Amino acid sequence: MALPAQDERTMPAVVLAGIDRRPLEQALTELHALVEQYGYVVVICSEATPEPVVRRLYTLRSLLESDRIALFRPALPPLGIAVLARQLRQLASCDLSPGVLGSAGRLLTHYLHAGAVLGSVAKLDRVPVGLKAHARSWVPGSQFAVLAHPEPQLVRVGPGVTLKGPEFSTWLLVAKGQLQSEWAGGLGSQWGVHGVREAPLPAESPVWWGTGRMVEFCGYLADLSVLYQLVTSVRQTSCHWCGLDVIGDRCVFCSATPPAHEPPRALEQRTPA
Repeated sequence: MALPAQDERTMPAVVLAGIDRRPLEQALTELHALVEQYGYVVVICSEATPEPVVRRLYTLRSLLESDRIALFRPALPPLGIAVLARQLRQLASCDLSPGVLGSAGRLLTHYLHAGAVLGSVAKLDRVPVGLKAHARSWVPGSQFAVLAHPEPQLVRVGPGVTLKGPEFSTWLLVAKGQLQSEWAGGLGSQWGVHGVREAPLPAESPVWWGTGRMVEFCGYLADLSVLYQLVTSVRQTSCHWCGLDVIGDRCVFCSATPPAHEPPRALEQRTPA
């Protein structure tokens, strides 16, 4: 799902819709045109993306023999994926090199708080669920608040119940599914967010969460200057294989890691001002 632009500087998103159903040559032409137009392409997709789509993406990258295409599948719920993609679109308007922009996705995931209110956790396999929660899931009217990232949490919705939120100020995005619940919106006041915004529910959310009876939410940083400061404050190095400037211990374009004799450099996490 491509979220609307955050501001006038946000780069537009390109949705590779139905690439597993269209002729291979047509999908190949589309992706090649994007690489020629923009120079580098970062493809972000959910872990709930159907395998035929993922296989087609790798096939296209292989056929193009291009190290200018990065495939990024962070362990985030679908709404978190959409938020992260928009943050990278915001940063794409800045003076960041392709390697730094691509690897910024791994850094920014640390600052997303993504979860959902669910009517059932019976089929939830992304977050540890105890036997008691499974049993309560069959009680009519039960609702559960789940935080999948950055640290798994699961609580039964009730008076005074909350989830541990970010230690910095964020916005809250809410996407409503087939569950009647205002709990996610109320989480904004508990987390002290700048404001609450709404978005459509991503198509992959019911698959990721195991139910369509849900309200998905994500706490995120919206200010471009804060995002830029976070990314540029991390030490940059040159990929020893393709030469791109990167942050972190892996180049998202060629997938190379530092040679064995160099200790891996973990991404630094800083608390936004």
